[in-house]
Amino acid sequence: MVKRAGAGKARGTSAARSAAGTKDRLVDAALSLAERQGWRRTGLAEIAAEAGLTLVEAYAACPSKPALLAEFHRRVDRAALAEGGDPGEPSRDRLFDLLMRRFDALAPHRGALRAILRDSVGDPAALLAAPALLCSMGWMLEAAGLSAAGWQGRMRTHVLAGVYLSLFRTFLEDDSGDLARTMAALDRRLRGVGSLLGLSAAAAAA
Repeated sequence: MVKRAGAGKARGTSAARSAAGTKDRLVDAALSLAERQGWRRTGLAEIAAEAGLTLVEAYAACPSKPALLAEFHRRVDRAALAEGGDPGEPSRDRLFDLLMRRFDALAPHRGALRAILRDSVGDPAALLAAPALLCSMGWMLEAAGLSAAGWQGRMRTHVLAGVYLSLFRTFLEDDSGDLARTMAALDRRLRGVGSLLGLSAAAAAA
């Protein structure tokens, strides 16, 4: 019985890794095609073919282009959260580092991101990525020691999402090797909304 349970757990872990690998292949294919030919012209069948997957495999992993963008959000979330942080640091510093790790993870894909943003102007489907972005910002707040729960947490999440979006053009045009322009802009934005995010209260409590 123990051996069977162990074998079942191993199979479940293997299947989860396989599913994650399939999603990664689809996201990579989608980003590559978007950079080469634009987001609007890129179809799901093309993405599946680029990833070397059948339509059934692609549909099971990510059934729509918004789903692919949401998966990309999750990948960037994992990159930002993976390094953890020092709980003894001020929440502002931790939040700054988390958001910069997101931009670091996005940097290799700036060509694709430019194409997606350009082709999404006026496209209502692009708005479906908003829940994924808000979810991402909620995780960034929690990792920085700031609650994303309740009405105050929802307000913080929306404020942080606004900060993040306001930096995107600067990030896409930032040709400095260390994203210095993006860091400076992020520092200014966080100073401007510190009270709304509860950074002042968190600093006082520390």
